[in-house]
Amino acid sequence: METSDNTYKAKGKIGVGVTTTIVKTEESKGLGDTVEKFTKATGLYTLAGMAAKFVGKEDCGCGQRKDKLNNMFPYK
Repeated sequence: METSDNTYKAKGKIGVGVTTTIVKTEESKGLGDTVEKFTKATGLYTLAGMAAKFVGKEDCGCGQRKDKLNNMFPYK
């Protein structure tokens, strides 16, 4: 469960009679953090990691791209 601003995220199972802990997620510093949240939510982050390993690379380069986008388009 996430709010519209993606600040809070449910941890654990959600359902009737189930206790759920709500934890505050880290706020996005820039566009790179937002892109990372989107790719993790859609499964593209995992797919990129698998593709990198398939071609023999240890890292897909997502972290470097995230940092670059955060520097280019920071949130104020």
